[in-house]
Amino acid sequence: MDLSVVNHEDYFAKIGDDHKFPINKFGELAKYLIDKKIVKKFHQPYACSDETLKRAHSEKYIKDVKNKTLDQNTIKKIGFPLVDSVIQRSLVATGGTVLATKLAIKNGVACNTAGGSHHANYNGGAGYCVFNDVAVAAQYLLDRGLAGRILIVDLDVHQGNGNADIFANNKNVFTFSMHSKSNYPAKKSISDLDVELDDNMEDAQYIKILDFYLNQLNEENFDFVFYIAGVDIHYNDRLGKLKISDEGIRKRDEMVTKNFFSQGVPLCGVLGGGYNKDFNKLVELHSILHQSCAKLIK
Repeated sequence: MDLSVVNHEDYFAKIGDDHKFPINKFGELAKYLIDKKIVKKFHQPYACSDETLKRAHSEKYIKDVKNKTLDQNTIKKIGFPLVDSVIQRSLVATGGTVLATKLAIKNGVACNTAGGSHHANYNGGAGYCVFNDVAVAAQYLLDRGLAGRILIVDLDVHQGNGNADIFANNKNVFTFSMHSKSNYPAKKSISDLDVELDDNMEDAQYIKILDFYLNQLNEENFDFVFYIAGVDIHYNDRLGKLKISDEGIRKRDEMVTKNFFSQGVPLCGVLGGGYNKDFNKLVELHSILHQSCAKLIK
């Protein structure tokens, strides 16, 4: 069986060639996965419906995004221009994570080549996140009785504050965020399990801490896992403050994916952040998630 991976050409958006967000990474990652024979073909998602979106976002916010009537402060907070391709990208990438969850339930594991927009909350976006795809997909599973107790494992260098906020009063979703203490957002939200890391942390200590908390989470009874595999923990990342190597990221992704797959818990992997100074390295680092998941089902 081959790994199920979701991708769409609309994951690219016209944000300007000089924008600091590496929007080209989505198309290049898809090409890399095919060229390296990690993936044979992709599953194509549809744009997420308003009905599904409004379980994790306010109807007013959804309407303002789609009608391009967001106020300038909110647009500035998001960090993307509110143009048609950004709106389409946000809808299709969210639909991509919803599709990946269904494929994960069917096959045990599946990935999106985008997603992990964990700074968006119920009433608005932030930090290059318009809609919170993981929150939308998690609520989709709960609403349809496809999962009863969901775990979000967020290992992006930035705290998953949007998920913490959206699910603050939802006992069916457990949020675990392990991130840089001094990084964005300045004001952290309260996750169910929040692990703050010191600047310049290297592989050995990082892996030791992760192993400890994975063992704790294994004592819980989750029936679905989202894994936000941000690679902005890398030592050469422009926005990260940790010092994790290529091998450290590979070890992390293999640990997380194997841990839950071996227990029979369906896992949906999404990209999370990555702003490496070396663009080709960034694409390679993001592919480690998909390589790790593909190994599980060979």
